[in-house]
Formats: sequence, structure tokens, C-alpha cells
Amino acid sequence: MAGQEYEETADPAAVKRHPALFRAIRQRKNPKLRRSDITVTDEAAVKRAVKAASLGNAMEWFDFGIYSYLAVTIGRVFFPSGNSTVELLSSFATFAVAFLVRPLGGMFFGPMGDRIGRKKVLALTMIMMAIGTFAIGLIPSYASIGFWAPVLLIFFRLVQGFSTGGEYGGASTFIAEYAPDKRRGFFGSFLEFGTLAGYIGAAGLVTALTAALGSDSMQAWGWRVPFLIAGPLGLIGLYLRLRLDETPAFQKLESESAHASEAADSVEITTKEDLARIFRQYWPTLILCIALVGAYNITDYMLLSYMPTYLSDELGYSETHGLLILLVVMALLMLIINQVGKLNDRFGRKPLLMAGMLGFFFLSLPAFLLIKQGGIPAITAGVLMLGLSLVCLLGTMSAALPALFPTEVRYGSLSVGYNLSASLFGGTTPLVITGLIGLTGNNLMPAYYSMAAALVGVIAVACMKETAQRPLDGSPPSVSTEAEAARLVASQTPEPKF
Repeated sequence: MAGQEYEETADPAAVKRHPALFRAIRQRKNPKLRRSDITVTDEAAVKRAVKAASLGNAMEWFDFGIYSYLAVTIGRVFFPSGNSTVELLSSFATFAVAFLVRPLGGMFFGPMGDRIGRKKVLALTMIMMAIGTFAIGLIPSYASIGFWAPVLLIFFRLVQGFSTGGEYGGASTFIAEYAPDKRRGFFGSFLEFGTLAGYIGAAGLVTALTAALGSDSMQAWGWRVPFLIAGPLGLIGLYLRLRLDETPAFQKLESESAHASEAADSVEITTKEDLARIFRQYWPTLILCIALVGAYNITDYMLLSYMPTYLSDELGYSETHGLLILLVVMALLMLIINQVGKLNDRFGRKPLLMAGMLGFFFLSLPAFLLIKQGGIPAITAGVLMLGLSLVCLLGTMSAALPALFPTEVRYGSLSVGYNLSASLFGGTTPLVITGLIGLTGNNLMPAYYSMAAALVGVIAVACMKETAQRPLDGSPPSVSTEAEAARLVASQTPEPKF
């Protein structure tokens, strides 16, 4: 506490001579909480916020999931070369292109969300994401319009990537600022529940279509169906988000800051100022955020996006075979992810994050050796080992990351840090792994790559502060009930001495 620090640096003799004076200084530096300072959350409003934010996240990963799972087909439709490796690399390069503009989207939407509100920006990103995905389903093939087919594909992937730049930072901020302090991990875990739901929806749909239509029909027209479904999903998500109120933390900030009401007229100018402030004042935390997200994204994309392609392209299994195994594992992770959220509320974010990072470091090589043996039991066991490590990260990260930054720059800082890292490490993961296997001829490269990422993650987790059960930086305490608020105020009043 600032007052205690002042007292510790002051002359001990002076403190002893003037106890009342130093007590007054301490109270001025650390004023007691009043009941009006404490936010009592509305359970129904929190659930609505969680549902709207999670659906947007589910749609984002549904979009990216269908592209990953259709990578081989998309390579043949848009980049026909007669060489399967070249087609796959071209398809994954286009997958990575969307991540190149994600930092730009984060730098644009993040500071805007800190100025005009989380709700408006999240509605805008939802619209753009739905348009970008729906449009991909309408693009004619290379056989129909030649060069313009991959050009249009890349353009709409850029639209997807730009809108996604404002999505995760905003959605995780939205849930974190709505949730009570002691349950932020539990409610935050629903954001990544949405991630798994999006992946499962994508994997299930692609698997069903492939089984029903066959490879030829999928290549001819079936691949378009999952992309076209994004349109109606986007409208549902937009409706849910527009029904929400702004977060209590942002409302409090807005009421205390006169310039917030003028944000809509000065976004272009103030965004540059806010970005400069973020990089100038919060660069150590940004580096920590980038390291955490980099380790998390590499392991996430390696397992959830790249694994089906690895099983089919490197080990010779059918595309449906790999997707079905991953589908079962992801369904199991969905059953336990909210329990991970409860655990990190109880024991802290750092122990769960460390467990996940160490799991990837020690289990990646044994898991891939199992997967290489072949057979459904061995592959399922290997994927499940990686999945249990990943769920420790999935169920914790969405509560840990927003707590790194103060309220006035939370959306902007998290969007910038998250998307810089996702651009550099996340979206490039399938491309890098495919390239490394092609270069070395060693199909254990995914294990070595995730181990290297996990080692960086271990160091980052060791450097971060514990934030479980504490108010967000720059926000008042948030509790579930009036009784809890009363206890919090009463706890500051010392017991009378007789």
C-alpha cells in the first residue's frame, strides 16, 4: 500500500513522535472503501454478457476452424498446381494472411473500445466477421475466374483477420468487467468454452459433409456450405450483443472521465495518442502478454487447427478419421473447462497456467510418439494428453489476460498484445510446422515446436502477478451479493480495543 510504503521510508523516530499525523497520511493515501465504491453484479446480466461474448468467440473459431479443416480442399480449389504440398502450403499461407492484419485490427478497435465502449465495438467486429466468412463461401473457384479467385480469398481473409483483431480483447474484457472478482475464472472459462464449441461445430459439420458428399462433391461445392452458415450465425450474435448494457467498469470510468463522452468525435486522433501511451507506459506488461499468448496460441493452433491435417497429410489417415478423434477429445475438454475456471478462482491463475505449460513441455514428445504408432487408442491417448494440458490454459487465460492491464487501457492494450502475438506465432503455426517437416523430414517437429513454446510460457507465468479473487486494476471491487459488499466494507473497520 502506498501509505505503508511512505511510512516505511520516513524517519522511524518521526513516526513514533507523530503517530496521528502518519495515520492520517496513510488514510489519505489509501482511503477506505465506501459501499457506493463496490459493484454488486446482476447475475442475469452477467449471464447475458457471457452468452453474447462467448457466441462471438464461438463464431470466430468456427470460421477459422472450417478453414483449417478444409485446408486441403481449399488448396485444390484456389491453388491448383498438381503438387499437394504446394497446394497445402498455399492454403496455410492464406490462413496466416488473416493473422498479419490482426494487429492492425487490434490497434484500430482496441483503443476505440476504451473510448466509445466495449459493446459498440464488439457489435461492429461481429458484423465484419460474418460478412468476411459468408463472402468466402460465394467466391468462384480458380477454374472459373483464374487469378481473381485466390485474390478474392485473400481479401476476405484480410477482412476476417482485421475484425478478429478487436474480438478476443473485447470479449475477454467484457466478461472480466462484468464478472464478480471471486468468480472471474469461472465466467471467463465460458469464452473458451465458445472456442471449443466453434471448433466442434466446424469439425462436426466438415466431417458430416465429407462423409455424406464424398471428396469430389466437397471439392465441387460442398466446401462452401460451412462458410455460408456464418451469415445467420452472425445475425444471432449481433442481436445478442446489441441487447447488452455497457460493462459496469466502463460505465464507472465513463462517469469519472469527461473526455469519454467526446470519444466518438475524436477517435482517429485519440487512437494514435492512446497507442503511443500503451507502448510507452505499458511495454513491460505488453511483452509479458505477448509471451503468454504466443505460448498459448502455438499449442492451441497446433492441436485444434493443425492436428487433423497432420494425421491425414503426414501419417496417411483419412481426413474424416482425424477430425472424429479430435471431435471426441474436444467434447471431453468442453465437459471440464468450466471446472478449470472454478479451480483457478480457488487456487489462483498461476498454478493452472503453469500446469498447462509444463504439461506441453513434458508430454508433447510422448504424445506425438503415441500418435505416430497409429491405431485409434494410441492416437486418442496422445491427443488427449495434449488436450488436458491445453484445457488448463483455455480455462484460465481469459481471466488472467484482462487483469494484466488497468481499465482505461485494458481493451486497447490486450487487443494490441494479444494480436501481435497471434499474428507472429498463432496463425503461422500450421505453416511453420508444415515447412519444418518438409525441411527436416522429421514428423516429430510439432512436438519440438510446442515444447519450445511451452518453455517460453513457463518463464512468462513465473514473471506474472497473481490476480485471482482481486479487483481488476483501475476498477472498484465487484461482488455477487449485497451481503458480500457489506462484509467487505465492514472488514476495513478495525476491532475496537478496550
